[in-house]
Amino acid sequence: MTQAEKFMKAALRQAKISAKADEVPIGAVVVKQGKVIARAHNRRNASHDATEHAELVAIRRACKRLGDWRLTGCDLYVTLEPCVMCLGACYNARLSSVTFGAFDLSGNGCLPLAEMVEHTLNHELQLNGGVLEKQCSELLSDYFKSKRN
Repeated sequence: MTQAEKFMKAALRQAKISAKADEVPIGAVVVKQGKVIARAHNRRNASHDATEHAELVAIRRACKRLGDWRLTGCDLYVTLEPCVMCLGACYNARLSSVTFGAFDLSGNGCLPLAEMVEHTLNHELQLNGGVLEKQCSELLSDYFKSKRN
C-alpha cells in the first residue's frame, strides 16, 4: 500500500462517518511529515453551515493544531475532487498538495479552474486525483442511490 492509499483510507473512514450521520459521504485528512494532524467529514446538515465541507473543517482543525493559518508542508487527502470554495481554501492555507479519490463528474470540481486560481493567489499547489477512486466513487454512488430509493 502506498502512502497516498494509506491516507486516502483514513479519509474514507471519515466519509463513512458522514454517511452514518446522513451527510454526503466526503472525508478529509491533513498530513504533515507523514502523520495525520487533522481529520474531518462533511457536517453541513448537522451544523446548518454551507461551509462545513470536509476539506474546510480539516483545514480549520489543522490550522488550530499548528497555531498558524499557513499549512506549508502539509498535504490534504480528500475522497472527492474539491469544489471551487475548497480549492480556494487549499491555496489560501498554502497546502503543498491535494490528493483526491473520486473525480467530480458533475463538472463542479477544481481541476478546470486550478490554473486560474493558482495565478490569482500566487501559490503552487500540486493536485493528484484517482487515488482509491473506485472505493471513493462507490461510497458516494451508494449514498445517493439510497436517497433516491
